[in-house]
Amino acid sequence: MQNEISKDVDHKRFVAEPLTWVVNYADYLYAFAMSRLRNEAVAKDLVQDTFLAALQRLDTFEGKSQEKTWLTAILKNKIADFYRKKSSVALRDLKISDAEGEQHNFFDAETGHWNKEHSPGAFGLEAEDPLMMKELRAILNDCIAKLPGLWSAVFSMKHMDDLESELICTELKLTAANFWVIMHRTKLNLRACLQKNWN
Repeated sequence: MQNEISKDVDHKRFVAEPLTWVVNYADYLYAFAMSRLRNEAVAKDLVQDTFLAALQRLDTFEGKSQEKTWLTAILKNKIADFYRKKSSVALRDLKISDAEGEQHNFFDAETGHWNKEHSPGAFGLEAEDPLMMKELRAILNDCIAKLPGLWSAVFSMKHMDDLESELICTELKLTAANFWVIMHRTKLNLRACLQKNWN
């Protein structure tokens, strides 16, 4: 009996219901886009583009995943496309030699640990305090919003979406060196911003 139930669950197909997409998923998709883009107009446009692309590809929806999962995957591709278009301009100003110099300033070449004079200060954060965690999250989001768009995209894809570095490089057409420079500078900027704004 148990095997029959699990077989039914395994073979369950989800049916796309386009007429309910806006009501059921617009807020979620918009929040998802905003967390990566931090630009209301672009987030709204990409959510609309996601619904349009899903309608155009409705015949490819096999029902193996839920609509929400499928729509989110389409939106992720739209976000990657958006940053891919912007990345070629942003990469022109990216100097690897400058970042390597910054690396030596902040980190010990042998151990990879922070140099003493640049070592981050203690945050004084109690993990059990939900109010402090909420405040820190808000400050972190503000700091991420101040990053250049490409940096924010790389950071979000790596640390929010848990994507492999190689996949991010492929999606955004970055070299491994470009990726390393962006991540390095992003972390330094976020650290400086958090230390400045977190009391």
